[in-house]
Amino acid sequence: MSETSTPGVAAPAASRRGLAATREPDATDRKLINALQGDFPLTETPFADVAAAVGLDEAEVIARVQAMLRDRVLTRFGPMFQIERMGGAFCLAAMAVPEAAWGEVAEAVNGFPEVAHNYRREHSLNMWFVLATERPEGIADVAGRIEAATGLPVHLFPKEKEYFVEMKLEA
Repeated sequence: MSETSTPGVAAPAASRRGLAATREPDATDRKLINALQGDFPLTETPFADVAAAVGLDEAEVIARVQAMLRDRVLTRFGPMFQIERMGGAFCLAAMAVPEAAWGEVAEAVNGFPEVAHNYRREHSLNMWFVLATERPEGIADVAGRIEAATGLPVHLFPKEKEYFVEMKLEA
């Protein structure tokens, strides 16, 4: 499953996933980030509608979203789906990665299009990420491919119960 793309907004290159932002968002970026969280207009011209709401023009909104994706200020822009309703699956996964191999393993793991939200943690399982696949059986398949690519076991933590939390972060 590939990252969701949005018409008019380029997605970040897969090779850049997992990297830190190259700059801080400015005041206009922050205003735009806040406006883009939740209630995105489902109209013929959603970016023009957002632009009108924040006092920009449509081209600047699109250019700023593209720049924030390119500069890793945003890691993703697109809809959130309940993948299980479409026949797919999500699963939290973790690995114990030796410090000396961190960069190499992170690059290998992040190279899988099914991997999202890869985070480093202070724990024996120090790499945590989410797997998203088109079919439930795809989770075990991609975990096995990651193990083969890295030589390290992938621990799967399937969802036991679902909660809806509408989290909006003030930029």
